[in-house]
Amino acid sequence: MSVDHYDALETRSPELREAALMAALPAQVRAAQGTAALGALLAGVDAAQITSRAALARLPVTRKHELLERQRAAHAAGGDPFGGHAAIGWRAQGALRPARRVFQSPGPIYEPEGAAPDYWRVARALHAAGFRAGDLVHNSYSYHLTPAGSMMETGAHALGCTVFAGGVGNTELQLQAMTELRPDGYVGTPSFLRILLERADAGGVALPSLKKGLVSGEAFPAALRDALARRGLHAFQAYATADVGLIAYETAAREGLVLDESLIVEIVRPGTGDPLPDGEVGEVVVTVLNPDYPLLRFGTGDLSGILVGSCPTGRTAPRIRGWLGRADQTAKVRGMFVHPSQIAEVLRRHPEIARGRLVVEGAMADDRMTLHAECAAAAEGWERAVATTLRDITKLRGEVLRCEPGSLANDGKVIDDRRSVV
Repeated sequence: MSVDHYDALETRSPELREAALMAALPAQVRAAQGTAALGALLAGVDAAQITSRAALARLPVTRKHELLERQRAAHAAGGDPFGGHAAIGWRAQGALRPARRVFQSPGPIYEPEGAAPDYWRVARALHAAGFRAGDLVHNSYSYHLTPAGSMMETGAHALGCTVFAGGVGNTELQLQAMTELRPDGYVGTPSFLRILLERADAGGVALPSLKKGLVSGEAFPAALRDALARRGLHAFQAYATADVGLIAYETAAREGLVLDESLIVEIVRPGTGDPLPDGEVGEVVVTVLNPDYPLLRFGTGDLSGILVGSCPTGRTAPRIRGWLGRADQTAKVRGMFVHPSQIAEVLRRHPEIARGRLVVEGAMADDRMTLHAECAAAAEGWERAVATTLRDITKLRGEVLRCEPGSLANDGKVIDDRRSVV
């Protein structure tokens, strides 16, 4: 497979990459300690000692709901709208370095954009999707409130592309721009691309210049991908968030998503910060080497897993399977919330359980829960002991069903709510 890589980082040895990432960790920890929010959480941590994944795993995970809570608390107190997490801002905040832009995502959560070129690191994903210097890129992501439009535009500019700022909506005007400007490629959601093409077909409008695409923000079904390819438009996926920017991107191999070069990804057991072995499905936790917004071990809330082996395109970074669902599987049983972290605590107290899943069945208000637990062998009374632990932690009675190792699906599901909603 002949591939033009974005830079030499993509093909360095895995050992060299890992060494470089671990060597950069202490500076990132020190940057985090310099913020109001993480400075308190990391008090007493010797940044110089955080030089391995094992050491990183001992630091706390920050999840989106915690970020939102800190921002709300700071706002109520008339303080920092970033909740003490950012090292950049504006003069009234007393920030040492200015932010270029500020965005507001649903919540609302406020995110800063720094002045570094390609701040969100999207150029690498665009390059893998076939975009090159001199291309005209039709950008149909939002340019207001949320950062998606800026994420794609700054990445395209880093490649030397020209960008048409389409934004969202205004389908007829965007289609007119496509027919008159003849862009080389599209960036936006896959669903809006489908709408544009269907509208073009209905009006008998040809778009022969449109050959490439980078899509994100929602599922990209294989059926749509193949339909686009049949009309000569080859689109690829990017996995990014407003908090940390690009996480992973699709390549011509179409075998998982390759991780970006400037971050450390862990797959942890949902509800915990405990890393899982490669191949296991869990929550994606990201540490980005970004001193402007040093989110250490940021829990995305998304489920995925590490793929074994390297990408056939020659890129040597680890790959993930793509988005496999949400890690927050909280269920309400008999008026009480049951969280994945509680099930994780049950498993921690019974290390003989290889994998566990709480199954909730029946109708609402008349429900029952059963912990399906993989265990190779169990002594008499084992199920009763585990059920007691389950009751102690959740304050709810439940049954325990011993399963053979390997019998539960490796899909990251910790709580399986099978109740009828009618």
